[in-house]
Amino acid sequence: MHPYLFHIGSYYQPTYGVMAALGLIAGLMVIFHLSPGQGLDPDKMWNLGGLAILCGIVGAKVLLILNDWSFYAQHPSMIFSREVLLQSGGVFSGGVVLALVVCFWYARHAHIPFLRGADVFAPGLALGHAFGRLGCFAAGCCYGSHTTMPWGVVFTNPIAHQLVGTPLGEALHPTQLYEFVVEMINFPILFWLVGRKKFEGQVMGLYMFLYGIERFVIEFFRGDGGRGEVFGGAITATQLIAIGLVIGGGLIWMVRRPLRVPQPLAAASAAR
Repeated sequence: MHPYLFHIGSYYQPTYGVMAALGLIAGLMVIFHLSPGQGLDPDKMWNLGGLAILCGIVGAKVLLILNDWSFYAQHPSMIFSREVLLQSGGVFSGGVVLALVVCFWYARHAHIPFLRGADVFAPGLALGHAFGRLGCFAAGCCYGSHTTMPWGVVFTNPIAHQLVGTPLGEALHPTQLYEFVVEMINFPILFWLVGRKKFEGQVMGLYMFLYGIERFVIEFFRGDGGRGEVFGGAITATQLIAIGLVIGGGLIWMVRRPLRVPQPLAAASAAR
């Protein structure tokens, strides 16, 4: 576990930030690669990807704050602290929700078929998130609950405890790696499906369904706080959002918007 990749004097570089940046670049490259084959303008999709990243970061941090509002209401200066703005990744589901809403608006404005664009985004989102979870593991955040399983991990770096409260010296579920593994399984499945889908939104619907189930289950093994509680503490707010993702993905599959066979962008340009 290495919360800081390196430090020079008073400057230090959080490992999470580097891994998150690599994940964003990898995800955007996947989107850029898949877009022409789906008849989508790569430049518009690149802009859409940048907007999704910005909204994903803001949404994740907003949900982090809302889930622990009782603390931040008493310590408002912490909202703009280094821990929240630079070192914490926030709550991923909050970023997904805000990014979906804002990207839907932009797609309509830029005349991008929303479901087709979402299908291209899905594999990039899965790959980028996988990188981010490795960053979480390095930072010690998003840690799991106590476990006696042989694959339990023991964090020892006092910096992680100081920054995010990571328990030291006890075996914990490596929930960060759980999500890394499932996202690395999701990525090739989604990437393969983009060129073989039978209806618009099939790829994103599948991702929403799979990730919603995975996140709902993994939440039971999380040991960190700040994800909110609903229904008297029966489930977390993150699990409620996960249920919404499963329902949303299922509805996309049920509606099955007719597939318009995309004309590759190069061919479309030549036709004009």
